Amino acid sequence: MKQLVGFYLLFFILASSVYGQDTTGVRSDQIPSTDLRTLEGGVINTRDLLSDTVPVVLAFWATWCRPCLRELSAIHDAMPDWDEEANFRIVAVSIDDARTTNMVRNLVNARGWEFEVYLDPNSDFRTLMNVAQPPHTFVFYRGEIVYQHTSYAEGDEEELFEVIKKHQ
Repeated sequence: MKQLVGFYLLFFILASSVYGQDTTGVRSDQIPSTDLRTLEGGVINTRDLLSDTVPVVLAFWATWCRPCLRELSAIHDAMPDWDEEANFRIVAVSIDDARTTNMVRNLVNARGWEFEVYLDPNSDFRTLMNVAQPPHTFVFYRGEIVYQHTSYAEGDEEELFEVIKKHQ
């Protein structure tokens, strides 16, 4: 019985470290290399998303995901204030499949989102980044994942901004 309890405790600790709120120090030598589509139909390699000088927020989302829309809208609304205090980059990667990718551009335009938005219609990048369900948000700084969280609750954007400021 003690072994079984120990096994479940170890499993919980390991699962929490992978899916928990803060994974500071997780090394990501480089972001996995695959191609994403731009909203205009172009192609960008995922390695071109990172910056050596500023934090990059990488948010996986979908048009059908209500928490995703709330999170990205909250970030968009906060960006004018954030821009005054920090230098950073926001990249939103839609995991909508081929049936719903046409809705992405319309939604982005309707909401007035001014950050970079890319499409991952085959979920190649999503798979490489081990994203189970959106929203899943990462912060990269100098080639490392310094923060990640899943899901969204009101106020999570403030914690995200604290991470951005910490890595200036």
